[in-house]
Amino acid sequence: MLRIITLTIVVGLIFYLAPYLGLSAFIHADKWFILAFYTAISYFNHLLMQQGFANDRKNFVPFYMGSIAARLLLSLVFIGIFIFRGTPDIYIFISNFFVLYLCYTGFEIYDLYRNLRHFS
Repeated sequence: MLRIITLTIVVGLIFYLAPYLGLSAFIHADKWFILAFYTAISYFNHLLMQQGFANDRKNFVPFYMGSIAARLLLSLVFIGIFIFRGTPDIYIFISNFFVLYLCYTGFEIYDLYRNLRHFS
């Protein structure tokens, strides 16, 4: 979880410094909502993984697949809400969303892999 918190802080700093670095054209105005969403989803995923590790190791795979499915569905709902609201620059919003989706997913898989390596 520490790596995910570090990633969130780094992304938050990039979002904060984007106007000063000339990157504001590539970052959507609702960037803080996206970052808050990923922070909440990462925490939820972390809780599910702890639950999968704690009770019975046989149940880890269903917990992991459930967390992936929940992340995908919640992401689609989140994007759908912003599309329904008529968010301007929706293509920038969606591109920012999926770049962060890939970053957070990659970091969580790496963190999970490190934890699984200790148990094998």
